[in-house]
Amino acid sequence: MDLEAQVANFKENGYLVLPGLLPGTLVERLAREVDEWVDSGLRQLSIDACLRPEECPPPSVELQMEAHGELAAHAPLLELLSDDSLLGPSFVFHHLHSDRRPSGGSGKNWHHDYEQQPQRDRDQPMIHTLHYIGGLQPTMGSLAVLPGSHHLVAEKDAWTHLGTTAQPGEVLIDELPPGSTVLLHSALFHTRRAAPGPTGGGGPRYMIDASYCRTGTLWPPVKPYWREVLSVGRDRGLGQGRWPELFADRHFSEYVRTGTGTPA
Repeated sequence: MDLEAQVANFKENGYLVLPGLLPGTLVERLAREVDEWVDSGLRQLSIDACLRPEECPPPSVELQMEAHGELAAHAPLLELLSDDSLLGPSFVFHHLHSDRRPSGGSGKNWHHDYEQQPQRDRDQPMIHTLHYIGGLQPTMGSLAVLPGSHHLVAEKDAWTHLGTTAQPGEVLIDELPPGSTVLLHSALFHTRRAAPGPTGGGGPRYMIDASYCRTGTLWPPVKPYWREVLSVGRDRGLGQGRWPELFADRHFSEYVRTGTGTPA
């Protein structure tokens, strides 16, 4: 399905696929930064800062990395999000996770990532952008989504009992070139299927998950240091003034811990 048709159907389906959205030079820089983030232990420290914020303040945040900041404010992506069928012209950055999963990595049960406490409606859209820096292959572990499930008001873990098993009507996404992006309405149920074992031939699974919300309501943050993250975006001038609300903290309620703050 071409992009125009995908956008037109987004409200109904809740997802769209953008093969090769990111330019190769940005992909290369992002991969190096992800390697540094994981191998240096900064990713684990960021998780510790969510689990034990009083004991473990984050030494740095992802947006301080040059290419990660550029990705969060990547103009072609933000222009797409500005479409009325997605977020519309006024939206705010919510959070970003960066990870590299090894060959043979585990799956994650069916879930959604819509931030609302408690879950009560779907009046305002939130979108997760899943950037597959190294692309996707069946040997890396696949993404499955259930079109239309974002219309169901349910808790994030309402389908966890299903594990990662195939569901009627699901769409399997397991073949994407490097630099591809999948946009999900954050309330869309999805699952990460486990990759085959290390002998399956799959390389590491790079994924950077950045999310954005339409302004007009107060969104609950997922990290105790969320103000620091938004401050970095403002200080770096990300968005170049085209999206003035992109890193404005007035669109958030106070932080209440409900999970780990780790990637979905």
